[in-house]
Amino acid sequence: MTIDTTFFSRCIKTLDTARQQLLDCEEGSIEYDMYRSACVKEFEIILEQAGKLLRKCLKDFVHSPKAVNRLVFKEVFRQAAQHSLLSIEETERWLIYRDNRNNTAHDYGKKFAEYTVKLLPDFIADATALEKAIVQHMERVKDD
Repeated sequence: MTIDTTFFSRCIKTLDTARQQLLDCEEGSIEYDMYRSACVKEFEIILEQAGKLLRKCLKDFVHSPKAVNRLVFKEVFRQAAQHSLLSIEETERWLIYRDNRNNTAHDYGKKFAEYTVKLLPDFIADATALEKAIVQHMERVKDD
């Protein structure tokens, strides 16, 4: 099975660009709020896509793809670490990102958004590394 990371890659680039624009804006301006909102939305999209892509990878390690579909989000990342798709440290950060995302269901306010913005440098690096790991996984599976 081929796993297409094109959309994931595009979202990472969009987030990185929005973050750069955010850093260039005056805090409190409309532009700042606009780019901060774009960053939060891309953060959420990338997080969801990461889970979906990892589910596809994990299906290469199990006898029952349905079992992978039943995994909760955090367990997907734990399983990815067990199969060396992510390091333990990366997995721990992804779990923090997920906890942060879960807070959006309760608080879309400035405090949440500013905390999310602080996570972005590591998040962008981790998302980029995850994309690379998925591509490498696909190459290994193809060669087997």
